[in-house]
Amino acid sequence: MRRLMIADGSDVVRKVGKRILSGMGFLVSEAPSSLEALVRCEAELPNILIVDSGLEGALDLIANIRRLPEGASVRIYYCVVEADLRKMMAGKRAGADDFLLKPFDRKILTSVFASQSMAA
Repeated sequence: MRRLMIADGSDVVRKVGKRILSGMGFLVSEAPSSLEALVRCEAELPNILIVDSGLEGALDLIANIRRLPEGASVRIYYCVVEADLRKMMAGKRAGADDFLLKPFDRKILTSVFASQSMAA
C-alpha cells in the first residue's frame, strides 16, 4: 500500500483529502505543520507528499525532504490556490514535482492519483 502524507494547516482540507485518498487505497497520514510533517517523514518517508503553499515553512519542508537519504524518491505535490506562476516556480525550485490546485475535490484527486495508488 502506497503511503501519502497531507501537510496542511486546515483540519477540513486534511480530513477531506484523507477520506478521498484512503478510499483510493492510499495509507494516508496528516500533518498540521511543516515541523510535524518533517518529523514524521524522518521517521517514515511517504511515497507521495502533498504540501499546502500556505503552510508556514512549506518551501523549507520540501527542501528538507529532498535532503533526506531517500528524499529524492518522494513525489511532492505543491498545493496552490490559484495558478500563481511565481509561487509555483518557488515550489519547483524547492523540489516539488508537480502542483495541485485548491480547493481540490474527489474528481481532481481521483484524476491525479488514481494511477499512483497501486503502483510500486
